[in-house]
Amino acid sequence: MSDLSPSGSGVPTRHSPELLAQVGALPALPGVYRYFDAAGGVLYVGKARNLKKRVSSYFQKNHADTRIGHMVGKIARLETTVVRSEAEALILEDNLIKTLKPRYNILFRDDKSYPYLKIAAHAFPRMAYYRGAIDRKHQYFGPYPSAWAVKETIQLLQKVFRLRTCEDTVFAHRTRPCLLYQIKRCSGPCAGLITPDAYAADVADATAFLNGSAPRMLAELERRMMAHSDQLEFEHAADLRNRIAALSKVLHQQSVVVASDQDVDILAVAVRGGRACVNLAMVRGGRHLGDRPYFPAHVDAAVALAHDADDQATADAPAILTVEPPSIERQVLEAFLAQHYLDTPPPGVLVLGALVGRELIAALSAQAGRRVTAVFQPREQRRLWLEMAQKNADLQLARLLAEEGSQQARTRALAEALDLAQASGADLDALRMECFDISHTAGEATQASCVVFAHHAMQPREYRRYNIEGITPGDDYAAMRQALLRRYGKVAEALGLQAAASNGADGADAQNAAAPPATARLPDLVLIDGGKGQVAVARAVFEALGLPLERIVGVEKGQGRKVGLEELVFADGREKIYLGKDSAALMLVAQIRDEAHRFAITGMRARRARTRTGGSQLEDIPGIGPKRRARLLQRFGGIRGVTSASVEDIASVEGIARDLAGEIYRALH
Repeated sequence: MSDLSPSGSGVPTRHSPELLAQVGALPALPGVYRYFDAAGGVLYVGKARNLKKRVSSYFQKNHADTRIGHMVGKIARLETTVVRSEAEALILEDNLIKTLKPRYNILFRDDKSYPYLKIAAHAFPRMAYYRGAIDRKHQYFGPYPSAWAVKETIQLLQKVFRLRTCEDTVFAHRTRPCLLYQIKRCSGPCAGLITPDAYAADVADATAFLNGSAPRMLAELERRMMAHSDQLEFEHAADLRNRIAALSKVLHQQSVVVASDQDVDILAVAVRGGRACVNLAMVRGGRHLGDRPYFPAHVDAAVALAHDADDQATADAPAILTVEPPSIERQVLEAFLAQHYLDTPPPGVLVLGALVGRELIAALSAQAGRRVTAVFQPREQRRLWLEMAQKNADLQLARLLAEEGSQQARTRALAEALDLAQASGADLDALRMECFDISHTAGEATQASCVVFAHHAMQPREYRRYNIEGITPGDDYAAMRQALLRRYGKVAEALGLQAAASNGADGADAQNAAAPPATARLPDLVLIDGGKGQVAVARAVFEALGLPLERIVGVEKGQGRKVGLEELVFADGREKIYLGKDSAALMLVAQIRDEAHRFAITGMRARRARTRTGGSQLEDIPGIGPKRRARLLQRFGGIRGVTSASVEDIASVEGIARDLAGEIYRALH
């Protein structure tokens, strides 16, 4: 190990000579650097206009007990990538942040892809809600901030333009119009009640509206109405009059519409209490469609790291739109812009509540292939939009902080009520609870659920379901025993508590035979949805595995099975206790128990439906897992609908490529 930093400053370090030599040999070029700890975990991803200058700064200064000092002390390995420009460095940096999820970067969680309104290519184009990959042969409008915004727009277009929404398979086999035609929500192309040219004109009007050309389109509708009237075609003229009236009413009711703006994103940021919120509001086609809040992780770590390195960061930073040091708001907003618009094409105008770097906007423009304009001091309608977005960001952040404070209070109350070791120290944040429940329908499709509570919140990514097999149908005790053995058998074995803990785990499928956590850590509390009988089963399992009994707590229904009267039953012989229906501890127990119940029921119903509808035929096809199977069954209404669908229809489902669609079609025929 070397005793000196690369600069020879005499600052003690704990880094290997190989690492320091690598730092000293870095080129003075733009690029991206990654720091790794001894276990191979990613600590930090950063970009630099000058790699040598930027990376060396971490090792040349004595950072003492600062956040950056703790991080630098953990660096065991360094990787760098040289690029041609700052814009390339920025894009690569944020791609790596989203992929590697380093613990010292501001990180926005990947959300579902945004929904679009799709007008499919067809002789009689269909409009539909769509989420997934873009196919250039179709028209897409959006993205929209929520599914509700898309569906509300579809309903509007049905009322005014009467475009069809039925699937192509339904459209191809109808000879009479459906109810939508009767209530004037469709023009009936399936039954030949409208000519292709007239339908194409309606599609053109709808796309003009979606593109923000409502005034021009209204004028065109009025011209067509007068032309029909002059030719004494009063029925057609009346139909156009009704469309104009409906559209005018919608535009009048839309409280935030401007004719000059088509697609705009408005972003406001709020930071308080170590947490941040970015509120994204969307304007599409001149219509304000609502907003969506985002809450990044690692804000405190990333901000502290930036403050500890602010001298070097300021010297190395590229030209920015302000001479002030980067604010917390700016760091959060820049992280959101870079990570969010890597996957979602930005609109032509961004109205921003904080200043950001010029190079970021330039990189977004290059990524989109067109100019993106950032507005920092908006006027008139845009100013009102930004004020509204800022107010919503403040409200959403206040709500998050209140919820987190309440949840932390509940966690502490439960730890104190059960006299857990974590009740008196900072370990409260690491308190981990797992809860089990059994669900079946008269013994059919029995499933056990395990949900996880940690860091004061439910952890859905750690949930597990267990398909229970080889037991007497309806035997909940045997089902609980099998689930607990499969959950904790490998953990006990890894801890050296039980050499052979596999009884009851035979026949587990790939979904259920999940490996235990890498740390082989037992939860601090194991909640069982049940009373003395279920707790006795859990006690027997833990005794066989050599696990501590004091971790098992049963949630027993109270008198009359009324909510709020539950009692806690212990496996180690303690007397059962009643916390009180207004107890914060009981509220947390009920929250976890209800989540386990919900997760078990949804899994059981899905398994039962798969058995009854023949959906398992799909899962037998290579490349079709539970998610793709569910999307196919939902789109076509069951296995029969999938069987009758064409390759093109199957390929239109999110996540199904054309090659895979062909394999599905061949497998079902």
